[in-house]
Amino acid sequence: MGFKKILDSILAHLLVLLMGLMVLNVLWQVFSRYVLGEPSAFTDELARFLMIWLGLLGAAYVSGKKGHVAIDVLSKRASVKNQRWMKRGVSSFIILFCLAAMVTGGGWLVFTTYELKQLSPALGLPLAYVYIVIPLSGLIVVYYKFFDILSD
Repeated sequence: MGFKKILDSILAHLLVLLMGLMVLNVLWQVFSRYVLGEPSAFTDELARFLMIWLGLLGAAYVSGKKGHVAIDVLSKRASVKNQRWMKRGVSSFIILFCLAAMVTGGGWLVFTTYELKQLSPALGLPLAYVYIVIPLSGLIVVYYKFFDILSD
């Protein structure tokens, strides 16, 4: 089993787990608000953090499955050779963006929030733990796009 398949499997299971936690969290929020009459203080913040992780890791997973929406008007009209070059060019731009914005910028955000010891208000969780998903998902997308370029 190749590393890509292992990574796909880990991401798929992690996304299912995060979604399950989010469902339980929201159910607890509804139960505590309407049945107990006293809403839970942490559930809004936890749902927000879980959504951040789901969105970024889900985008990385879909990138690996080549499932993102694409405008392929030009590539469908091009020759097979030019289609290959266009795919490599697009993947290269995605790699550059992920390295610049997600890995470098996200890494800087994680470093800054870690050094400043910023905590979330309700959970008291270090925000660096929440934001670590930005460079992590960026690295995963970079891996998948390099894999696409090399396997094309």
